[in-house]
Order: sequence, then C-alpha cells, then structure tokens
Amino acid sequence: MKNKSKRQNNKKHIFLRYLIVVLLMLLFSSMIIIEMLKTTVIQSDLWNQKADSILTKTTRIEPERGKLLADNGTVLAANMHFYTARIDWDPVGKRDSVFRAELPALCDSLSAFDPSRTPQQWKETLLKAYAKRQGSHAYRLFRRVLTHGEWERLRSFPFFKLGKIKSGLYCEREAKRSKPYGAMASRSIGTVAADSTSAEKHGRSGLEMALDSLLYGVPGEGKRIQLNAGIVNAESVPALKGYDITTTINVALQDIVETELYNMCVETDAQWGTCVLMEVATGEIKAISNLERDKDGDGYVEGRNNAVLGFEPGSVMKPISMMIALEDGIISDIDRPIKTGTVWNYEGRPIKDSHGGPQLTPRQIIETSSNIGMSRIIVSKYEKNPGGFYDRLKGMGFFEPIHSGIGGETTPIIQRLGNRRADRIALTRMSFGYSTLIPPLSTLAIYNAIANDGKYVRPRLVKKLSRDGEPDSIVPVSYIRKQVCSPENARKLRIMLRDVVWGSRGTARKWVQDKNVEIAGKTGTAYTISGGQYGTQKRLAFCGFFPYEEPKYSCIVLMLGANRGAGASSGMVLKNVALKMYARGLLGNAPNYAVTGTDSDGNTASKPDVTPPTFYASYNKSLESTLRKGLAMNKAKARKLRTPQPTKSGVPDVRNLNVREAIRRLENLGLCVRFNGSGYVTTQSLQPGSTYTRGQTITLTLRHG
Repeated sequence: MKNKSKRQNNKKHIFLRYLIVVLLMLLFSSMIIIEMLKTTVIQSDLWNQKADSILTKTTRIEPERGKLLADNGTVLAANMHFYTARIDWDPVGKRDSVFRAELPALCDSLSAFDPSRTPQQWKETLLKAYAKRQGSHAYRLFRRVLTHGEWERLRSFPFFKLGKIKSGLYCEREAKRSKPYGAMASRSIGTVAADSTSAEKHGRSGLEMALDSLLYGVPGEGKRIQLNAGIVNAESVPALKGYDITTTINVALQDIVETELYNMCVETDAQWGTCVLMEVATGEIKAISNLERDKDGDGYVEGRNNAVLGFEPGSVMKPISMMIALEDGIISDIDRPIKTGTVWNYEGRPIKDSHGGPQLTPRQIIETSSNIGMSRIIVSKYEKNPGGFYDRLKGMGFFEPIHSGIGGETTPIIQRLGNRRADRIALTRMSFGYSTLIPPLSTLAIYNAIANDGKYVRPRLVKKLSRDGEPDSIVPVSYIRKQVCSPENARKLRIMLRDVVWGSRGTARKWVQDKNVEIAGKTGTAYTISGGQYGTQKRLAFCGFFPYEEPKYSCIVLMLGANRGAGASSGMVLKNVALKMYARGLLGNAPNYAVTGTDSDGNTASKPDVTPPTFYASYNKSLESTLRKGLAMNKAKARKLRTPQPTKSGVPDVRNLNVREAIRRLENLGLCVRFNGSGYVTTQSLQPGSTYTRGQTITLTLRHG
C-alpha cells in the first residue's frame, strides 16, 4: 500500500511540473503572438515607415579625384592604391610540406625583390615567424607599403602564386594621393586632406586647392535594397569622376630649375629661394620651385610658395617705372642724357648713387641701376599728383588678379599717395622698388610683356581639362591687357635690359654674360624689415628673358640671405638654367650637352653638362614604371635635399640622397645604376670610396623616412 501511495504522489509531482512548463510555454507563445499582432496589424504603419526609411535611405558615394598631369601627360599627382602585404599562417600550416619545399625559391625571389635581406636571412625570418604562428593571422611581410606593380610581382613568387586561400598571402589596400615625382614642384601641385567636419577629401594648397572644384568631381548616391542575402547598397546615381587637369609644367625644365636653385641655395647659404620659368608667347609656367632651409638646417625642402607672395622688389621695379615714363612721353630718346648726380636731396631726404654720375641717359639709368635717375624721371611727371603713379599702374592692369591657378596667389600692394611731403618722398622710393609689396610672378608678367612686344599675357599653370566621355576643354592664351605698352617702347626696354648684362657698367655683366645664350634682365636688391626698421639681410632678385633676339622664355629668381650680390646669386641661377636648356637643344638649337661657365679667374670656359638629358636615361626597363616605382611614395614628412658627404676618390657616398640626385652623380662617373624600393637611398652595393670601373653596376636600396 505504501509503494502504491508513493507512486501516486510521484505522478502528481511530475504532472504538476509538466503543467508548469506547458503554462510557461503557452505564456511565452502568447507574448510572441501578441507582439506579432502588434507589429503586423496594430502597429503595421509604423514598422512599414521604418522599413521604408532604411530601404530608401540614400548614401553618399565619393567620386574619384582627377589627376594632375605635366604638359606631356605625365602624371604629377593621382589617386593610387598602395598595399600592405601580410601572411595568414593557417593556410600555410595546412600545406607545410609544400611551403618548406618551395621556401628556398621563395626566399631567392624575396631577396631579389628586397635586397635588405639575403635569401638565407629571409628563410630564417620566415621560419621564425612560422614557428610562432599561434594566434597570428596577419604577419606583415614588409615594413613599407607596395605599389600595385610590386604587389602583382609579389603574387607571382613561388608558393605565393597558389593564391590567398592556399598560400595565406593577402593585402590591405589603401588609396592615397601620390606624387610620382616626389618633391618636384610639390608646393605648386599642393596637398589633399580630409575635411574636419566630413570624410570628404579636398585640396588644401597649391593647384589641388585652387582647382579643387574641378578635380573633386560630383558625388553619387546609393540606396539600400533587400536581397536574399540581406540588405546591400546599390548605386542609384553614379559618382562623376573629377577632371584630369593637364598643367603647363614641363618635367625636364622643372628638374633643371629645381637643381640649379638648390645648388645656388647651398652654395650661397641662402635662407630660401624661388624661381619661375615661363614661356613668353603663351604665359605657360613651365617650371616653378620654392626651396627653404629645413628646420634642422641641414638641407632644403619645398617651402611656402614665395612666387605669389608680396615683397619689396628693389631695382627690378625700375623697368616697370621706365615703361610708364616711355608710355607717358616723359622720355622718348633713351640716349639723351638727363641730370642725375651721386646725391639728390629731395624734400630734405637724400637719395644716393655711389655708381652714378652728373648725368646719365635712360639706358644708363637702367644699366647702372641709378635710384636718382629713376626718381627724377618719375617725379618730373607725378610730383604734383603722386597718386597718379598708382592710377597709371592700375590702368595697366598691374593690380588685377592673375588667376594663374596657383593656390595662395596675392596681388601687388602699392599705396595710392596723396599730395603731402611724405607722399612725394614715398613716390621717389616706389619708383625704384621700395614702399611696395609685389609678388615675383607679377613682376615676371611685366618683364614677359617687354619680351613679347608689349603683349601682357596672363601667366597660367593650367593647359587642358579632360574627362572620359567629354570633349577636352583647352584653356586658351589670355591677356591681362592685350597691349601694356607699344611694341616700339617694348623694344627700347629690351635694349636697356640687355645693357644690364652686356653693357660696360651693367650690374650683372660679370655674372650673367654668356656667348651661347644672350640674356637680358635686371638685378634687384631690397633689405628686409625687422621691427619697423630695415635690417642687414637682403632679398636678391634677377628677372629677365632669353634668348635676347627672339625671346622664348622669361624667368625670375628671388633669394633671401644669400652671401653674394643679386647677379652672382639669382642672376647665376637664371643663367645656369638657360645654359642647361641650350645644352639640351631646348632653345631651338641643336643639343650638344655641354654648358659654359666661369672658371676661378672669371673667364668663360666650356665644360660637360653635369646633368644627363633625363635622369633615368640609362635605365633599360620601362621608364614610366621605373619612375613610378622609384618616386611614387609621398609621405607627410618633408623630403630633404641633403648636401652629399664628399669622398676624396672612388665611389661617391649617395646615402640619404633622393633617387634623382643619386642617379645623376653615379651616372656621371660611368656607373650603371639599378635601384629597389622608393624614397631615399639607404644602402649602396659599392661602398663609398671603393674603386670602380666604368660600366660597373651599382645597386641602391631606397626607403622612406
């Protein structure tokens, strides 16, 4: 009886438990059914609205930024993809025998790709990482990132060519704005960065900023749609790629300008230097360079664009004042003497000319750079109306924006004077380049007009706009003024500027004369202002054009703090640029690859061109891909152009040099240069100072940093 009663009690307990479970399940099911009814019936409108908002929500699709190109179509700046190579060891472990069998061949390929390690060192490195592979699925193969071509080459190596699933080799891809020519014209090309308030990337300086609206393109739109695999983004309005902009920059001329400006900055210990080379007939800026001393003081980097910032120009202003005098009829006969003197007290303020004389002709005033002569000419017309000088410049279009395409461009600043004594004194100073702020590019434009028979062509950096599916848009030659002076007066001014270089008393005669290229131009010196007072540091300028008889190019050079005069510093830069162009047949002559210069006694002497026609000329692989591979990286850190360490004999030390300079120095010695990587030279296969034979190969390893 007891057992029967016990069994009945157990059944009651079991039944009670099942009943509780069933009730809980029914309660839970009821809650689900109630929620389903609420969402599908009671609240159906609300949930349909939420679904529609998700599925109809548009997302912004960023457009591809257009490329900046040199005048021949060579890429100066473009969006490029870079790759971080990594290995997932799990697939390798599943094919351990295959990996070990192909490891020797793989290490040979890796050593040829990156000579920083020998095949044996690569083998030891990979085996060590393979042994510690637990939990590691992202072993980084190289410290540096790879270009697309390098990544494709890496994928073809033994074992890696099995593919990602079998070999474990994969990459992380990142798009960056790259400048294949590195620091070349970097400041003028400019930079790109993301907005602080959005993820959009826009130009921040240079052409990238000035032409951002064209380069950026038009964003697209995408919508989220429901597919069997889930909700995905679908493009509804495609993004429109930005325009590719062909600039006027010529890579060969840019290389010449940068090299000559850099060499003179080093030679004269200058604080900074800027140089602009322009085509006379079209106003195309073929080269522009801005170098300034690095913060460490051991080299020069691309600095701020001083070419478009205002400075007191000094005596390079005198030909502009002389143009006004000729056009206004103040003078007509440039060989008729006028009273000058060596000291002129005007309104109680003396003006001195140590190299002047009792009287000078207008030609001699420009030739000797006479402050008194230039002041007397301008005062004779505008003494009673000093503001008329400003009005005259304004009427010429001198203060109008150039719209060259260079970011940060400024216009000349000259005060419109009243009729006080101080204004009349200021007028005398303005006539020879003080009490003014004039960008070098504005000065160059006027000199270019003198070379161009008075046609005041607008300087420009943009040549053409192009985009797939649209006809090219050619940017035509335009003029600030069709005629800023008469052709006859332009001819007279050219004669005066020739005298500066070729006259017996010319301020540039000792430095800029050369029988191969006849140069005409004007020197200018202005002291810097510190604390409201003129200091001792000088800005040294030379502006001119060449060849004299049929000018093809105009050029201005401005340097700060050089330890020489204007002709011996800025003038020499212009001269050396002209001679390099002559040597390469770029002035309508046959190339002979020889330049002339002055020896230690000041005599003109011929010597071989120290720079080959193109710095990659002897490299026998695809020139374009080689150039991109060697110079594609453009880190945020400034690239230094370092002064090389001298070697008494043997192979020179080219470590820490950029690839262009290293190749130039080595090829001049007859060495065949090969290089791997990109950036600066870190190691060289032939040690500095070691002996060599012409035709011997030297391998350079390049790195960034």
